[in-house]
Amino acid sequence: MTLMPTPFHITRKHGFIFFAGTVALLGLVFWLLARWLSPAPPGQIDMTTGPVDGASHQFAVKYQALLKASHVTLRLLPSSGAVQNLERLNAGTPVGFVQGGLNTLAQTGQAGQTEIDDDMPLRTLGVVGYEPIWIFTRAPSLAKTLAKGLGGMAGKKVAIGASGSGTRKVALDVLGSYGITTANAGLESAGGLTAANALLANQLDAVFTIGAPSAPAVQLLLNRADVQLVSLEHAEGLSRKLNYLSVIKLPAGAVDAAQNLPPQDVALLTTTANLVVREDLHPAIGYLLLEAAREVHRGATLLNRPGEFPRLEGADFTLSEGARRYYKDGRPFLQRYVPYWVANAVQRLLLVLVPLLAVAIPLFKYIPQLIEFKQKSRLNRCYGLLLDMEHQIRSKPLNPEEAAAATDKLGQIERDVSSMKFPLDFTDRVYTLRQHVDYVRGQLHKDNQAPAALTG
Repeated sequence: MTLMPTPFHITRKHGFIFFAGTVALLGLVFWLLARWLSPAPPGQIDMTTGPVDGASHQFAVKYQALLKASHVTLRLLPSSGAVQNLERLNAGTPVGFVQGGLNTLAQTGQAGQTEIDDDMPLRTLGVVGYEPIWIFTRAPSLAKTLAKGLGGMAGKKVAIGASGSGTRKVALDVLGSYGITTANAGLESAGGLTAANALLANQLDAVFTIGAPSAPAVQLLLNRADVQLVSLEHAEGLSRKLNYLSVIKLPAGAVDAAQNLPPQDVALLTTTANLVVREDLHPAIGYLLLEAAREVHRGATLLNRPGEFPRLEGADFTLSEGARRYYKDGRPFLQRYVPYWVANAVQRLLLVLVPLLAVAIPLFKYIPQLIEFKQKSRLNRCYGLLLDMEHQIRSKPLNPEEAAAATDKLGQIERDVSSMKFPLDFTDRVYTLRQHVDYVRGQLHKDNQAPAALTG
């Protein structure tokens, strides 16, 4: 007689393996979610700034100190200016300052758009200040001439910014409106303090520079009574032609009222400074930079009132999603009450736990049902063995060897049932199974009693 194998039953070892496998699966899901859904922000990022003696680099130094307080290292990369900054950003540097007028959105009249453009790799966190065009000369007569039109630069020696600087690009645009080129003027590749000192040494006729009022070169020349700041009568007309420029007024006496500097209101063309980031910059770092920008740029200057910057109006790049939320709602909720690293850790944990719980809760909900199903299956397999044995017993008389094997198998089933651990709900089924084992054993002895007596 062919007998079915002993039914498999769950031991403590099997339960431990199942539990460990479940925990391992959930751990793997947690790791994948943490890695892809909510990666940790970097501990160090690079920022392309500008010339070391320029205002942008000095602002970046303040950013660096503020981010350090949140345990984020901001590595500053000085550059020749905004043009090189833009090149670096497009090449992968995550953060930098870019002067208004350099981005293609500004050239096509789409500056400041809020719709996300997936084709653009760069986003702005906002405008952080004005960067006016400052035109200085030491000759009062030249200052009067230039005020009526920059065509007076013809034949003059003028510094227009270093190669790779935004100053040079804008200077060539503005001077080109008057037909001034390298062919009819001595346009020198010098900027910053180098150009300012050259003017004071009478090595230049004029200096064309762009920067915040706090830029060292601008401060040096603004506070000199023997240096003239040109007020452009054509400023409004030039801003219509070059739509990335606007007009701003430097009030009389704003620099030094005691020295009457400047002696009258000065009309200046101005660009803006944009805080630009790569689109894939971690949102948590973006919020840190926005907080730093608010701290560094919110004060008053010669050209703006307190709280005017940072702002989203007038940006040359598409506004980042995080910046849009920041200007609308302020800092993220958790960062208002706890340090940055705590807020970020909690936010990441919640972001990962929500989908993880969506997986874990149904899984653990069905575990008791799976266990119950397995226990029923164990009992049902035992019943299957009994039915098979009873069928074979009734189908034909068993020889002594088959009867002995059947008796051993019944004993094995009984021992297996006795060793199995079932919840109280299964008690009646277990006792019923034992009764059925005794019933089949009785049938076996009854049908084989005569042959057993003959054998004895």
